[in-house]
Amino acid sequence: MDKINYRLVFNRKKKLNNQGKALVQVELYQNGRKVYISTRIYLYPYQWDNKKRRIIDHPQMEELNRLLDELLLKLQWRELEMWKKGADVSLDCFKHEISSGKESPDGFITFGRKWVENSSRKESTKRNLMSTILLMEEFNPSLRFGDIDYVLLTRFENFMKCRKNLSVNTIAKHMRQLRTMVNEAIRQNYMETGNYPFRKYRIKTTESRHSFLLPDELKKLEALQLQESRKELAHTLDAFLFCCYTGLRYSDFTQLSSKNVMRLGGKLWLKYRTVKTGVDVSVPLYLLFHGKAVSILHRYKDRPDDFFHIRSNSSVNKDLKILGETARLKKHISFHTARHTNATLLIYMGVQITTVQKLLGHRNVKTTQGYSEVFSGTIVKDLKKCRF
Repeated sequence: MDKINYRLVFNRKKKLNNQGKALVQVELYQNGRKVYISTRIYLYPYQWDNKKRRIIDHPQMEELNRLLDELLLKLQWRELEMWKKGADVSLDCFKHEISSGKESPDGFITFGRKWVENSSRKESTKRNLMSTILLMEEFNPSLRFGDIDYVLLTRFENFMKCRKNLSVNTIAKHMRQLRTMVNEAIRQNYMETGNYPFRKYRIKTTESRHSFLLPDELKKLEALQLQESRKELAHTLDAFLFCCYTGLRYSDFTQLSSKNVMRLGGKLWLKYRTVKTGVDVSVPLYLLFHGKAVSILHRYKDRPDDFFHIRSNSSVNKDLKILGETARLKKHISFHTARHTNATLLIYMGVQITTVQKLLGHRNVKTTQGYSEVFSGTIVKDLKKCRF
């Protein structure tokens, strides 16, 4: 009996679902016969590289590609074990995997993934829920509804803390998202209300301290000179600085195109609708931070849409760690640091908080107040205005 050949295939039936997505499958080939195993991963066509057979341009692309690699290794390892035992190896040996394209209702991971994919929630919310599902799958890939109790929640919390080295508030975010999926499982009668695991479990949080850049720290990044070989880092740096000047979130920045940049009265404005809150925002690029955002856009005038196409948030944050170290910053920065920096510096420069609210696209001014950290420079500046 010949060895089985494995490969990943996307959209085998050449048909997209009602969300415009198609399934990634594992093709098993032996002696002229083929069978297919579902990976339960659905993608938009632009998120699949058919030559490399890899997921691209997806917020969780690194995690999903790792899962695909692990699935292929698992199948190959099973075949190897059968060969060692002297058993006849055929495609029929994989009947369980082939038939489990639709997992039984007691599979929590499959339930969660399907519910998220088919829900009407915002794309940003769905990405967050999927990040929790991927963590749960890494923690226990065969998790069943009956397994979820107080003890499992504490074990999952410890897994995120000790194995994944996540912060208290990040763990709290994942636990809240897990709670959302548990509540949905109860509504769909997959779990009993009487066995509600979050009744005894308390989600722990700490007071978060927003990270932002001081004017001198921002100047260090602005002054960085990167070599041509580090083109990807240069793009990340430009995107980060652009968001320092405009206050955009990662999700808002990546959904922009050149159509969002328009000229009104001879001046450049940025107009967009926020992904998270659905608020229409107008940003006068020529006025904010001496028009530095306009200068960045000018560097990409020959390929304006490419500027807004950056890698996943996690990959960009890795770039920013390198950039921060290169600029000798003494604090950790992420892409969201740009938004905090924008709000904090605008308040420092005397912009009314209600104006900052409009520029950030917040529905409630209280949300803006959470961003407007006061540092010593603001205190000195305000005190100088007073006459004692």
